Amino acid sequence: MLNKLIANILPHMPKNMVWLFSKRYIAGESIEDGLLASKLLNEKGIEITIDLLGEFIETIDEAEDNKNQYIEIVTQFTKENIRGNFSLKPTMFGLLIDKDICYNYIREIVALAAEKNSFVRIDMEDSQCVDMEIEIFRKLKIEFPANVGLVVQSYMRRTMSDLESLNEINTKENPLSFRLCKGIYVEPENVAFQGFEEVQQNFLSDLEYMFKNKMYVGIATHDKFLVNESYKLIEKYRVPKSMYEFQMLFGVTPDLRKSILERGHSMRVYVPYGEHWFGYSTRRLKENPKMATEIIKALFVRG
Repeated sequence: MLNKLIANILPHMPKNMVWLFSKRYIAGESIEDGLLASKLLNEKGIEITIDLLGEFIETIDEAEDNKNQYIEIVTQFTKENIRGNFSLKPTMFGLLIDKDICYNYIREIVALAAEKNSFVRIDMEDSQCVDMEIEIFRKLKIEFPANVGLVVQSYMRRTMSDLESLNEINTKENPLSFRLCKGIYVEPENVAFQGFEEVQQNFLSDLEYMFKNKMYVGIATHDKFLVNESYKLIEKYRVPKSMYEFQMLFGVTPDLRKSILERGHSMRVYVPYGEHWFGYSTRRLKENPKMATEIIKALFVRG
């Protein structure tokens, strides 16, 4: 009860107070902060995917600014030889304002990444965006078959049918590449599974389908049960290490992350940074109110 109360109050608290909690889960506000965090993770044998925070913009000027920032990100991170790739949210580029402009901006970023022999993953957002984001991915996958991937969310009731539909463009030479996560947006029951165990089981069903059909998958979870069940599926289908990796959020479950690495599996950490860190932090807390305990520690112990 207390955790949920704090989760609801947090968005109305002063930003400098919220930052005491958030700094554990966000690399910082600047590209330099993102580069430093990424280098430190690389030194530990961990690859990264960098994410500029910000979504659901209101103007095309904002979309263009985000596109230019991503061009700088791809340029700087590849220049610094960071071992990793890039994640982006289509709503940052005007998906809900002008779908064509959004596509062209994302295409420009993917084209640069391809030129640099790198990779861009298109994040999946709430249900109003899913069809458009899959459409963007399909088009880019045809043009840049080795340089673009997609996120899918196991709590969405439609995810298995989406995987079955996308399988038609899966090839041995350039397999589909997915990040599989549970999903964080609040959706109605007719759109998304609501039960915790139900979401877990669908996560595993989606993962098994990917392994059966030789798709590349980033197993994105901090759920120890799902990690252990993933080990079993990897062994069952004899999945080569070149066809999967585990993925986690910056600053979350470091002990579990370490145990995965010690077992010899590849790990990628999602590194968010940017001026719009406040919305990211409050959304993560609403997703997992138990993190409120960390806020209390940050405010009264570490602060």
